Amino acid sequence: MAPLDRLRRRRQPEGGQRTVGRPRSGERSTEEALRARLAEDPNDVAAFDALAELVRKLSVQGHEHAESHPVEDPQREANDAVWALAEEIAQNGRAWYPLIELARLSIDDDREVALRRLSTAAERDPTGTALAQGLAMLRQTGHADDALGLGVGHWRPREHDVEAGRQLIEASIEAGRLAEARRHLEAMTAHPDTERVSRLRQELEKRLTRAERGGAGPRHEPNGRRGAASHHVVDVREARPPSAASRLRAFLRF
Repeated sequence: MAPLDRLRRRRQPEGGQRTVGRPRSGERSTEEALRARLAEDPNDVAAFDALAELVRKLSVQGHEHAESHPVEDPQREANDAVWALAEEIAQNGRAWYPLIELARLSIDDDREVALRRLSTAAERDPTGTALAQGLAMLRQTGHADDALGLGVGHWRPREHDVEAGRQLIEASIEAGRLAEARRHLEAMTAHPDTERVSRLRQELEKRLTRAERGGAGPRHEPNGRRGAASHHVVDVREARPPSAASRLRAFLRF
């Protein structure tokens, strides 16, 4: 049973009379149109997002008007509904976008499973678009190290869209792996779209150079070199214990 059908059954009161939502025919026509698009292209982002939004809305409405099933966590209720939809669409062997959505929903609760889903998504898409979106999702959720691992395992510089390379280099910088970022930046030159690569390399080269100089923040330059941090270095040096020679000179004075 499709997610929307399950939601309709849950919204149906015992008397058989609907109390909320648009007319059944309107819901079905919208759903059918979106499903037709997803059947043709399971990675139609606009169609998936529109259907997911419809599922979210119906999931909450279905409980708001049912006294026996009050909504305790509307956000979780909506996420569960989208989860069911993504699992359904992801059964298509060509689908990679639903896998990324599943990974987004599960990355904080089951990291390993989420990463496997992203790996499968990358394998299903030879263009590199799925890899780029998966890397971007991991960076946005604070998993730059995992993005680096995913990218290294799947990135093909000559074949994949250059955006995948960009995301991998950005993840490398954010993870503090600057030498790797520079190697990936050099590997990007293998891509045939030389004009686009040239523009992107200039942009990334600036960011990488700033990171190498410490501009990316204290993670990359823990001792500090600028502003107030330089005073901290001086204070630390002054607080060091006296050397052995200093202690010997002090002893000879007595």
